[in-house]
Amino acid sequence: MKTLRVFLSRGFPAEPGPSLPAGGGENLRSVSWTLYRYILSESFFSFFISFLFFFFIFFVNQLLLMAQEILTKHVPFSQVALLVLFSLPSVVAMAAPFASLVGTLMTVGRLTSDNEILVMLSSGLSYKNVFAPSITVGVVISMLSFFANDVLLPAGTVQFSRLYRQILFSTPALELEANSVKRFKDTVIVTGNVSGGAIDNVLILDRTSDGERRIIMANNAELKDAGKNGLSLDLNRAFIQSSKEIAREDYDYASAGFLRYWVPQEDLIQAMSSISPREMSSTDVRRGIRQKTIDRNVRMEERRSRIMSQASVLEESLRAGPAGESWNRRTNLLSAYQRETTALEGIKREHSLLIYRLEYYKKFSIPLGAFSFVFLAVSLGLTAKKSGQTVGFIFGLIISVLYWALLLGGQTMGMRLGYSPFWSMWTPNILAIGAGLILAVVKTRK
Repeated sequence: MKTLRVFLSRGFPAEPGPSLPAGGGENLRSVSWTLYRYILSESFFSFFISFLFFFFIFFVNQLLLMAQEILTKHVPFSQVALLVLFSLPSVVAMAAPFASLVGTLMTVGRLTSDNEILVMLSSGLSYKNVFAPSITVGVVISMLSFFANDVLLPAGTVQFSRLYRQILFSTPALELEANSVKRFKDTVIVTGNVSGGAIDNVLILDRTSDGERRIIMANNAELKDAGKNGLSLDLNRAFIQSSKEIAREDYDYASAGFLRYWVPQEDLIQAMSSISPREMSSTDVRRGIRQKTIDRNVRMEERRSRIMSQASVLEESLRAGPAGESWNRRTNLLSAYQRETTALEGIKREHSLLIYRLEYYKKFSIPLGAFSFVFLAVSLGLTAKKSGQTVGFIFGLIISVLYWALLLGGQTMGMRLGYSPFWSMWTPNILAIGAGLILAVVKTRK
């Protein structure tokens, strides 16, 4: 047995003692540091192998989502490589917790299938010698994952945005895709099929500097790189309709065989410069939550005042009866009151604030998933009979898929159904810890 040979080679104390049954929990020796270091090294090695596997999966996904699209626009390969490099912190933060689960399952599964756990228990040691190094690995990996997600990811996002802006200076056509809706500062462009620089069925919605709203349609257009001026679209057989912001019924329309439309470069840059809460640090997200909460409370108070005013007018109308001047307007007053009430409920469930809260809890739940997985992984690994590493790897992949499904399900329910952001993001971790503790208690009491 490997563990037994380690004990003997390092002078593990072999003083005589009572024979103890495997799994006995009473009067067992405390943690052996020799065994602790042995299992710790095995766990980190298995984690490294598992991390390479998950890193490759998430890295390929990131590469397919980003690099392929950019390479088709003839962006230099060196800049594409830098963009991929700056996006790696998110890959590391996602891969580490799942690698912790699979690595721990592989390690404990191998120790169990090779009967090294049996040798440990027969030597008078308890299951603490398995849990202690595994928990250490989980804590270390959770801290590294949190650092990558909370420090490296925002820093990488800043560099990513800076490089992307430089690319846009030389390749502004990068912003337009086939069959897509692209929003710029005051412009929305809806495109059909794209072949090279030719675009079919273009729809443009914009707002001019003097407040006019315009709708521009064209059967086809040709996209051209205008250098520092941004983008230019040469529209063929175009139709334009414009209307005032305050007088929609007053509008003008015209048609043209050829029309050149410009999208300034500053609008291109502004369209991609905004950073989502996922790419912020937890401190910035918390600060954003605080500010959005204050703004929401102010708007709620304003809306409540309007509701009270509408309710007061409606009440006066109903009390006055048919003799009152506002009796004939009671239906409109009731409709206005209902609209204000519905608007208040919408403010309470403000979507952007909910996203910030979900991302805030997610920033902690995913990195700490490495710690949560330890209890479940050790308990399942102790049940392995043979081929412990292979079984551990397979079980790890299955649990990873289930965990990811629960995380996405909780995020979806939190965003669409208004569930608590905390429970939406932390339920998978709580289930993992709970299931692991139950299995551990059952295993150690056998």
